Amino acid sequence: MVSSEITQTDPLNYPAARLSVSTFFFLMGLSFASWAARIPDIQQAMHLSPGQLGSVLLGMPLGSLVALAPAGWLVTKIGSRTVTLWSLIFYVGILPFLGFMDTGWQLALALFCYGAAGDVANIAVNTQVVSVEAGFGKPIMSSCHGLFSLGAFAGSALGGIAGALHITPFYHFLGVMALSILIALLAYRSLISTDRKEQTSSEKTPMFVLPDRALLLLGLISFCCMLTEGAMADWSSIYYRQSGGAVASMGYTAFTITMATGRFMGDWLTVRYGIRKMLQMSGLGIALGMALAVGVSFPIAVIIGFLIIGFGVAAVVPLVYSEAGRSETMSAGIALAAVSTVGYTGFLMGPPLIGFIAEAATLRIALFLVVILGLGIWFLAHRVKR
Repeated sequence: MVSSEITQTDPLNYPAARLSVSTFFFLMGLSFASWAARIPDIQQAMHLSPGQLGSVLLGMPLGSLVALAPAGWLVTKIGSRTVTLWSLIFYVGILPFLGFMDTGWQLALALFCYGAAGDVANIAVNTQVVSVEAGFGKPIMSSCHGLFSLGAFAGSALGGIAGALHITPFYHFLGVMALSILIALLAYRSLISTDRKEQTSSEKTPMFVLPDRALLLLGLISFCCMLTEGAMADWSSIYYRQSGGAVASMGYTAFTITMATGRFMGDWLTVRYGIRKMLQMSGLGIALGMALAVGVSFPIAVIIGFLIIGFGVAAVVPLVYSEAGRSETMSAGIALAAVSTVGYTGFLMGPPLIGFIAEAATLRIALFLVVILGLGIWFLAHRVKR
């Protein structure tokens, strides 16, 4: 059962709060996928080799990792409602700069700032969901993450259209920024103002807390999943193009379609099968999907493999975040930051690691790492209690 240790407001406000927080998830997915879909175009325009691109892409997860501890502290001290709005505005506000930079080091610096802002928004918006779940008394985390995936699908599709119309990434990203800020300002009013296990001003709020054994296990599962998501976001479109696909962005689009679908089904499936079995099935799906994509390197096989990976990835992070947010030893924001620190290390390592292996061998061989990660999730899930 979901804990309800928050100061309750009018129950009629919770449906509006759910819609509002889901909107912020959608906007984050839209922004992120808008960037991810244009990576091949930016790589081509800047003449970056796979190894150089991997080094540049290191900027975003590094920014995310650096921001993790401050993010949990900010959410606990200021409240997730305020942090959600302003971090989202900064996140999408940096997006046009990613299409404006003309050197690798400039792009890496912009990605560092983009990753930092995105991680603060991520911790804040997930803390909001924990509070909304407490009000509903049932899981909604997976469906909220489904809105991120739906936004990612929209961003990926728009990226493909913008590329086909020869719209430069800068103007494409500028339009996404303007639309996102407008929608965020409208959605902000319905967010919940009191977080679960909110601390009083007299309590000390640590900048960083080491995860206990239960949170560390969740963090390791998140590590495997986030490394997979990072690999798919940064390299799926490039691999699909190398396999003979006509439209590069279709690779990431296929992944996001099933990830979104799986997340909308995730809450219902979790109630039916339980967290442990859901994580086990997810890990096997990731391993099977990537084994197909790299084992049969033809466009149709790659697309089918990416579709399976999307289903596999779908519920992992929502399940981990929902469990972490129910921690009884620390506030939801601090617990999420502690787990995310472990998870985002995978996001930090994934894209450059894939790039370095691809430089030394091939991208096809490099992506076989995802098969191992899927099996890792399956193995670790056996230790999850529920």
